[in-house]
Amino acid sequence: MRNTFGHIFTLTTFGESHGAGIGGVVDGMPAGIPIDVDFIQEELNRRRPGQSRITTGRQEGDVVELLSGVFEGKSTGCPIGFLVRNTNQHSSDYENVRDVFRPSHADFTYMQKYGLRDHRGGGRSSARETIARCVGGALAKLALKKLGIDIVAYTSQVGDIALERDYHKYDFTMIESNPVRCPDTEVAKKMEQMILDVKAEGDTIGGIITCVVRGCPAGLGEPAFSKLHADLGAAMLSINAVKGFEYGEGFSGVGQRGSEQNDLFYNNKGVISTRTNHSGGIQGGISNGQDIYFRVLFKPVATQLRPQQTVTKDGNEITLEVKGRHDPCVLPRAVPVVEAMAAMTILDHYLLNKSVTL
Repeated sequence: MRNTFGHIFTLTTFGESHGAGIGGVVDGMPAGIPIDVDFIQEELNRRRPGQSRITTGRQEGDVVELLSGVFEGKSTGCPIGFLVRNTNQHSSDYENVRDVFRPSHADFTYMQKYGLRDHRGGGRSSARETIARCVGGALAKLALKKLGIDIVAYTSQVGDIALERDYHKYDFTMIESNPVRCPDTEVAKKMEQMILDVKAEGDTIGGIITCVVRGCPAGLGEPAFSKLHADLGAAMLSINAVKGFEYGEGFSGVGQRGSEQNDLFYNNKGVISTRTNHSGGIQGGISNGQDIYFRVLFKPVATQLRPQQTVTKDGNEITLEVKGRHDPCVLPRAVPVVEAMAAMTILDHYLLNKSVTL
């Protein structure tokens, strides 16, 4: 079972949603990086449940404990172990799905692969596993900060309510000003109302998160099988409920001609640059020094608080009505997860790049 992410900067995660806790081990963290525990906790707070009326009502403190790899406030270069204990499980809410395959969940596929499954909140397949990703991502961000690399994500679409694609039009300081994490406050209000309406119906809604990486140097990425955009895509598609990834112009550029898409080079006061950035900061699988930007599509949350037809593990057809506390829309809490996966991918490739030249 593959539970490790990365090549040089790696994150191995462990734990289930209704077990003792979620944790991980980060290896390959450069030595001497100041470790701001408050910052790591803030990143976890951005993804924790119970933040607002548009997220699940479950209340988890999600307090991180760093177990190793840090001495006198700095990384030692040794593995950083950490743990976030589970404190607010209601396992009884899932007793009625012990032998039932919930539609569009991992219940059936886990049973086929392993011959058993943890029915309590999905066990290992639960999005609670992303806690470990946020800790790993926070550590990566602390290292990237020293390199002048900044990563920011925001909700750009909920259902059919969407921002314009050009991220330059938005003030990123406004992202955390509303529960949707949308940089346009007026659009955010419409998104929030849509989520509340969907929640009142016992239904769910999906959308898109946009992510921008600024300050990334040219030269990151491998020429064939670990192209930077391929590894970013794999990182994003490993997040629960993600159904799509595009970078640069992506699918929207399919109607354009090459003469419209090409990013022309020019001499910008002694620095080679491009006049446009349709490529999304990556060419030939390698960063070109421009902003890297991409979009991640999340499907509607699979858990429905309304009756659905399904079958038991014995094949008996039943009507399922689930219990518990669930998100009507995953996007607000997924924003820091997208940032975390991007941060770990960029740092990993930065460290890979250092090993190819003297």
